[in-house]
Amino acid sequence: MSVAQSLRAISKRASPAQCLQAQKARSWQQHRALATHVPPVTQDNTSSQGPTAMVFMNMGGPSTTDEVHGFLSRLFADGDLIPLGPLQGYLGPFIAKRRTPKIQKQYADIGGGSPIRKWSEYQCEEMCKILDKIRPESAPHKPYVAFRYADPLTEEMYAKLLEDGFGKGKGGRAVAFTQYPQYSCSTTGSSLNELWKWRQRMESPRRNSNLTAAEAEGSINWSVIDRWPTHPGLVEAFAQNIEATLQTYPEDVRDSVVLLYSAHSLPMSVVNRGDPYPAEVAATVWAVQQRLGHKNPYRLVWQSQVGPSAWLGAQTSDTVANLVKKGQKDLVLIPIAFTSDHIETLFEIDQEVIHEANELGADGRVRRAESLNGNPIFIRGLADIAKSHLDSGEACSRQMGLRCPGCKSERCLEQKKFFLGQNERNNDAVAL
Repeated sequence: MSVAQSLRAISKRASPAQCLQAQKARSWQQHRALATHVPPVTQDNTSSQGPTAMVFMNMGGPSTTDEVHGFLSRLFADGDLIPLGPLQGYLGPFIAKRRTPKIQKQYADIGGGSPIRKWSEYQCEEMCKILDKIRPESAPHKPYVAFRYADPLTEEMYAKLLEDGFGKGKGGRAVAFTQYPQYSCSTTGSSLNELWKWRQRMESPRRNSNLTAAEAEGSINWSVIDRWPTHPGLVEAFAQNIEATLQTYPEDVRDSVVLLYSAHSLPMSVVNRGDPYPAEVAATVWAVQQRLGHKNPYRLVWQSQVGPSAWLGAQTSDTVANLVKKGQKDLVLIPIAFTSDHIETLFEIDQEVIHEANELGADGRVRRAESLNGNPIFIRGLADIAKSHLDSGEACSRQMGLRCPGCKSERCLEQKKFFLGQNERNNDAVAL
């Protein structure tokens, strides 16, 4: 069954409204906020190519308000995400400390912590269940989550892999599956840099003198799913959530509702270096608009700017305010670059942008489409992406080998060389 057939079959079983209702019914208690127990994996309970570790990579978020300072400290220390120049080591901790009380209050206002861990673990678990059925030759597929700035951190995930029987002379296959659909050096690139760093520390004999020759020879074989901005499962899930939200408007105004696709912004210094993220986000928007039949006017806008430097615009908050002031009050905000709820949706959009719109007279007509979260069409799409990747035998996409034209990072170059060299069939891609 093709992915298109699968999506049609799922669509027949659940209407957009039913999907929306099912997503809202999934509670914190149902899909635990704490880490999911993964049974130990050994090389004697495998299929012909298994086991296969499926590692979801994302930025993460603090699960409690006590974790906020550590989260911000790691975030502002990352020059790939927020480049602060030679003073990064000084400015990063200063900004993190100064912003902690404000951000703690924001997380308290959305329930005391970010739900991104809960949703990441749930999505990965459910995807692996599907993979075990549709690709049994690489089963069991074992779910892992690696966050860049919050628990479980990349080093925690790597230690768990080794504990569960991967590497240390036993080899084994692991797939680094970015949960940023659109590639950016500041997001997926940063997560891959971190994964490469900890791989070198834990499995490279140059960095780890305690490794035996057998352990060094039998290290984990990595491959990367580095982008998927226009996959049919992603597009269909977004489209159905938008359609469900449009149904909440009166029929006579429904086609005039403006769709605002909101993505996390980037510093213009990163954009001007040649980062592919803006183009890939635009590709997602266009694919969703095609699926919707271009019935509604739309714009791509950008949120979450930090600091005084220039960032990619127009800003989401400014756009909403300006449209409402001009009399265009029927707006739907779509978090187009996020795969689950977190502070950018639950606080920034729901409690800041929409609240400010209502104060300007929007009268509740500015609304947000549901996030992907536990959407079954989306999760089936993830499984299809993973299966196609495993079937291909490729180390990564051809696009991943091409660095930003203005990139001067040696770490980025070495990371790309490592992942490109992890498989004999690597698309003939090269790191430039």
